[in-house]
Amino acid sequence: MAISGASAADDAAWNKVVDAAKKEGKVVVYNMALGAPYFNAVLKSFEQKYGIAVESLDLRASELTERIRTEQAANRFLGDVEIVTTTMIEEQLQNGDFIQKLPEIPNAAKLRPPFKASDYSIPAYVQPMGILINTRLVKDGDVPTSWNDLTDPKWKGKILSDDMRPLGSGNTLFALLEKQMGPEFNRKLAEQKPVFSRDMRNDARRVARGEYPIYIPQVFAFASDLKGLPVKVVIPKEGAPFAEMDLAMLKNAPHPNAARLFMQHFLDVDSQLLYANAWMLPVVEEAAKRANAEAQPFANAKLIGPTKLSERPAMMDLAKKLYP
Repeated sequence: MAISGASAADDAAWNKVVDAAKKEGKVVVYNMALGAPYFNAVLKSFEQKYGIAVESLDLRASELTERIRTEQAANRFLGDVEIVTTTMIEEQLQNGDFIQKLPEIPNAAKLRPPFKASDYSIPAYVQPMGILINTRLVKDGDVPTSWNDLTDPKWKGKILSDDMRPLGSGNTLFALLEKQMGPEFNRKLAEQKPVFSRDMRNDARRVARGEYPIYIPQVFAFASDLKGLPVKVVIPKEGAPFAEMDLAMLKNAPHPNAARLFMQHFLDVDSQLLYANAWMLPVVEEAAKRANAEAQPFANAKLIGPTKLSERPAMMDLAKKLYP
């Protein structure tokens, strides 16, 4: 009976959060989804379910970091929720009072190991990365099954890559493979003269068009909308480097209850399933189990990582040295 009473009290307390969120009427979400349709689908489902408008600011990592720093330094508290990497949150905690402690998010109980919430953030999803190939330009016998295969001389000048020098997916790949594959790997890869770009979604389509046979690092989900085109995502045998994306509440959030409700909604199984079926790795076990057959390898991929904030300066300096 005590358990039922506690449950009823919890439900009543949460209903108050929902009611307060609806009165706030809006939530402002700072993110790095880069127009991802599955992210937009979660926003739409939130709006439809609760009648609360979502205002989304979508920027690359370095741009988002500067936007938050500038706004908060000027005491302009405009954003409610951020969805950024764990290292970005760690950096915010070290360099300024940008985020606040999280209140209870009930769906945190659904997180699957090894993912867990902290006092300031809660996992949202994992963004694993592999290799994208053009199936017309890469013969079956030449498909890279190891990261080391990218250092084969036949790929010199033929690899399109996210820029490895600034903060972003390219440097995440660089840092994690430096540790996983050894320092010789990045040196040999630099000798391949990869062509850098910073337009990740368009880069996949450039490979599909045949401009390049290979692109790295290919975020799994960014290729899920290329069905029917001559491309394939390869998960190397060593595993997939990844960035964990976390939810956090910004300091003095103007819509704190809506922010809390948004985080709860993001961890609903249905929301996580949108990510799983789009080839992201969900942090909720039930969503990983329910992913469709095509998405299963991506939703349950072997991972390499995570990155460490303390290692970032050295990795960025090394990348700049290898790629002047």
